Amino acid sequence: MAHAISAIRTGLRRDHPLLQLEEDDLDFIVHFVLASGSLKEMAELYGVSYPTIRGSLDRVIAELRRRTRGGGRDEMTELLAGMVERGELKPTAAKSIRALHRNMMDRANGQED
Repeated sequence: MAHAISAIRTGLRRDHPLLQLEEDDLDFIVHFVLASGSLKEMAELYGVSYPTIRGSLDRVIAELRRRTRGGGRDEMTELLAGMVERGELKPTAAKSIRALHRNMMDRANGQED
């Protein structure tokens, strides 16, 4: 697996969030993709219970989220995305609300155009 990770590292930007993960987490992601996202298959591969592998996946997801926080997502965007996913808000309305929120935040921070 180390050879595959080296090839990945040379082909991507150094600041790519995946490259900031620990090698074990990268291996986990590779196995997860090769298992077509099957947590049952992952649990069998790692010889652990389903809840344990689910916890591992949650941890890797949390780490990736932490490392990508600077990518422009904010709490308002997260809230609106959740509402769209649940069918509580139409995407066009969410975009309008997000644009208004960003405009108001820019004004509050003295960054008017």
